[in-house]
Amino acid sequence: MNESPRRDREEWRALVKRLPREPGVYRFRGEGGEVLYVGKAKDLRVRVRSYFRAGTVLHGRVAEMLRQARDLDWVVCSSEAEALLLEDNFVKEARPPFNVRLRDDKSYPSIEVTLSEEWPRLRFYRGPRKPGNLYFGPYPNARAVRETLDLVGRIFPYRKCRGAKPGRSSGAPCLQYSIKRSLAPCDGRVDRETYLGVVAQATDFLRGRLGAVERQLEEEMERAAGERRYEVAAALRDRLAAVRQVRERQAIRVADETAFDVVGLSRREPGANVQLFRVREGNVVDRQSFFLENAAGRESDEVLEEFLLDYYWEGAAIPAEIIAPLSGDAAGLAQVLSERRGAQVDLRPARRGAKLRLLEMAAHNADLAAAEEAERLARREPERQAALARLGEALGLPRLPLRIEGYDISNLGEEDAVGAMVVFEGGRPRRSHYRRFAIRTVAGQDDFAMLAEVVARRFERQAHSQGEADDESFAATPDLIVVDGGKGQLAAVSGVLRERAVGVPAVALAKQQEEVFASAHGNALALAADDPAVLLLRRLRDEAHRFAITYHRRRRQAELHASPALASLPQVGPVRRRRLLQYFGSPERVLNASREELERVPGVPRKVAREVYAHLHKTG
Repeated sequence: MNESPRRDREEWRALVKRLPREPGVYRFRGEGGEVLYVGKAKDLRVRVRSYFRAGTVLHGRVAEMLRQARDLDWVVCSSEAEALLLEDNFVKEARPPFNVRLRDDKSYPSIEVTLSEEWPRLRFYRGPRKPGNLYFGPYPNARAVRETLDLVGRIFPYRKCRGAKPGRSSGAPCLQYSIKRSLAPCDGRVDRETYLGVVAQATDFLRGRLGAVERQLEEEMERAAGERRYEVAAALRDRLAAVRQVRERQAIRVADETAFDVVGLSRREPGANVQLFRVREGNVVDRQSFFLENAAGRESDEVLEEFLLDYYWEGAAIPAEIIAPLSGDAAGLAQVLSERRGAQVDLRPARRGAKLRLLEMAAHNADLAAAEEAERLARREPERQAALARLGEALGLPRLPLRIEGYDISNLGEEDAVGAMVVFEGGRPRRSHYRRFAIRTVAGQDDFAMLAEVVARRFERQAHSQGEADDESFAATPDLIVVDGGKGQLAAVSGVLRERAVGVPAVALAKQQEEVFASAHGNALALAADDPAVLLLRRLRDEAHRFAITYHRRRRQAELHASPALASLPQVGPVRRRRLLQYFGSPERVLNASREELERVPGVPRKVAREVYAHLHKTG
């Protein structure tokens, strides 16, 4: 796409006059055509004109978005609800940097109930929802999911094994059966109907239907006792006591027995906080806290609308009623959520009674969480500034290293080598500027040459932009470059910087002794392990390593899914396929391996290795 020149205010106003007075979606685009922001409007012309009205004071993020914007396009829709759906699709596709998003812009974890399996299980899950399975969440962090699974797993004895089919290769029940946390369907010790009843109780428990679970367990216990199955009755009694204990801990009660969610919002620099209370059968059964980016200075209704779409669209169970402090007309959003749920959703603020008290409590908790986050960032700001000053002093830099770029390489064998660039600005990660590189020109395991390729391509992008960058991250010149490694890695990168006459200092941070090298020929700098400069470099180095590893795993997973030959191997599931790929480096090398090589793979039994070899050579 050709780069667009910057427009002045009069040109924008002339463009706005062409917009129709109809509902729709608009997109601000940057110099290279990239989407900066996606918005929806009941009246496109009126909404977009508000950005350029004389005397309007724009918030910092909005002002920055308009400064980068070069063009605008729009799509007219038949209704506001249709515009909401289209806006959500555009946001998920383009991930614009100026739209509201959950902090870290990551996939929030959920609990998956694998109803598509013959013997379902409950497990930790991230990623897209699969048809046929049931999901609870998203949760604000992984710890919340694991604590919930631990609680549910102690009460309900569903199977805890990982595979799609229950059991181990030995065929004997695992430790979970011995400690009464599994019914051992792998060994035929429970019929499927009974097992599915336990899974249904666990899902009802997660839905907050504690009263229904309690009544059902009580009936089963009495029936087992009447039939003189005393051991079964004792197990049900213990399960019933655990459910009652959880229910008694619910101190907040609401007379309404229906299921509803209460959402509280607080906007405060640098973003916003949302508190979501899940109320089931009159109990507040869960409280979740989410931090939002790009929310400061935005209208509350706009922020809530984007959050609710994002939260409920990713698989969270949508209740019949959502209490949220919306001041405007929410009919369009309610219609979209109703279609998603398959039944009517009532979306409204609370006016009086217990629901109003819950809404006020959620708002108060959001205020406290937002203030705490702002305080935490304010407390850390002097530390970050001090660490930057100390780093500049230790390295003898001519100015404060406000923008630091970190580079790392990830590869396994000679396949799918990737590079990663992460960016810290002001001592904090700027994730929208992270970039990934697939290695193109280097064969074999030459980390030095791979680093050189990545850095060369990064500055080649900047040179070709000629001041009108098509990528904001490549347009900015760093104050410092950090590479993961020692003198060799530093020499490779320094050579590229000299060849391209890039006057940016570079350092390397070695893993083993955490040594900092500022010269490819000198000794490590005499810096203590707890020096603020070293701690800052370590955070950046670890972030680059994490980002590179994540990209590498994603590529390998894609390659794995694209290899039907590996998917058909006998007694080889996802874990063993991953071990084979880690050992050999690519599907082709697995397919061409000898029997002895297959038998040496860690984590793959020799018997399985022989069966794999026989299968491959039988089928060719």
